[in-house]
Amino acid sequence: MSVVRSIVAGSGSYLPEKILTNEDLAKIVDTSDEWIVQRTGIKQRHIAAEGQVTSDLATEAAKRALESAGRTPDDIDTIILATATPDNTFPASAVTVQANLGMTHGYAFDVHAVCSGFVYALTTADAYIRAGLAKRCLVIGAETFSRILDWEDRTTCVLFGDGAGAVLLERADGEGSTQDRGILTSHLRSDGRHKEKLFVDGGPSGTQTVGHVRMEGREVFKHAVGMITDVIEDAFSATGFSADDLTWFIPHQANKRIIDASAKKLKIAPEKVVTTVQWHGNTSAASIPLALDTAVRDGRVKKNDLLMLEAMGGGFTWGSVLLRW
Repeated sequence: MSVVRSIVAGSGSYLPEKILTNEDLAKIVDTSDEWIVQRTGIKQRHIAAEGQVTSDLATEAAKRALESAGRTPDDIDTIILATATPDNTFPASAVTVQANLGMTHGYAFDVHAVCSGFVYALTTADAYIRAGLAKRCLVIGAETFSRILDWEDRTTCVLFGDGAGAVLLERADGEGSTQDRGILTSHLRSDGRHKEKLFVDGGPSGTQTVGHVRMEGREVFKHAVGMITDVIEDAFSATGFSADDLTWFIPHQANKRIIDASAKKLKIAPEKVVTTVQWHGNTSAASIPLALDTAVRDGRVKKNDLLMLEAMGGGFTWGSVLLRW
């Protein structure tokens, strides 16, 4: 039986030039390289230049994804941008990316699910393609989290960085089996009861300010591993696969301790885990496509590889996408 699949035709990423190391942070807040690495695994992060906004980062990642796929902006009909740090309250930063690419056709919009944003956007794009509402969709995760950090709060300012990653999804016909290329299954969750554990204390309706990231780190860690394994086990149940079948596990790059604990609980071998948090920090919605593109460009990810993507973010939101490259 023929079914519609959404295959990844290309990927791209972009990181701002400025690098902020742990040693740099130790000069502005009470912390140390040893303290940060021990608790998070992070060694450095990239910071957007003055005047460089989220849509700028997203546009560069989008261009590289299109180039990787051998496509031009004329070939795509949809842009979905996952971000919690848009250029403006409105319009959506996705339409700015659309304009930057020279597109005057199709449609573009933002998705806001914080660190789970790329998984949500990928799932949305897949649904649009399978429903016949799109043939080729640029899915982007981009953030300038440095703009919403309290640089006097060492529990949060050491964690986050800026960056963008993108993939181009294309419609393809599959046989309806788990051996098809493309997205095989997606699972999304949210639970608003946990809002106060990870949030920004500002917003246009609430305070008329941008606000700063606030987090109860221990509470987030406590919930993260269980929530992550929940949606991954759902993906295994839906497809009949197990951890042994995965070629690569590409998780949200929030904290190496969370990544390691999740992989261990799921019995995913350490050598199958793609980790970039040490170089990028937590780039929220950008972290999965950044890690994915890194693994594609260094040759680890190859055609027909089975990839598990997962994320958890403020809300709480969490989700997984299982796809064959």
